[in-house]
Amino acid sequence: MIETLGAWVLSEACAQLRRWRSARDDLASLRMSVNLSPLQLRQPGLAADFARVLEGSGVEPGCVTLEVTESGVVEALGALHELRRLGVRLAIDDFGTGYSSLSSLRRLPVDALKIDKSFVDALGPEPEDLALVEAIVRLGRRLGLETVAEGVESEGQVELLREVGCELAQGFYWGRPVPAADLFCA
Repeated sequence: MIETLGAWVLSEACAQLRRWRSARDDLASLRMSVNLSPLQLRQPGLAADFARVLEGSGVEPGCVTLEVTESGVVEALGALHELRRLGVRLAIDDFGTGYSSLSSLRRLPVDALKIDKSFVDALGPEPEDLALVEAIVRLGRRLGLETVAEGVESEGQVELLREVGCELAQGFYWGRPVPAADLFCA
């Protein structure tokens, strides 16, 4: 069922992105990220199906980032290259918790590494707590990839992430999930 549900999620996400971008001028550059399951990545014709979704929604491919887990990346390299040829952005979700080797990272068609929440949760007063996050940020920068810290919940975490040069983050610190209709209400 994940393939059917996943296809619906991709379609709905693109349609919602188009509605938001059309509703207000200040949202014209809004981007959206959507998680893909490893099963979706193994689905034949995923890139062609997603190209139809993009065309039907009128959303430019570069406005969508598809997030895949490390294990999903290794298993579906061909599908990722096809999606990349569409112009879609790709991110490795939960980076640092999977099974991919660092030697393969430089060959992957990805744009971003999403630092797993478990690393952000571990940030504390000890310098060792920050070492892994700093290493991921530096690795990403050297490979020309964005790094995004997941699960940020406190000002202290924000400050530590800034300290090591992590420029992008997401989490409850900025807001809790809300219904789509309520997201950009004044």
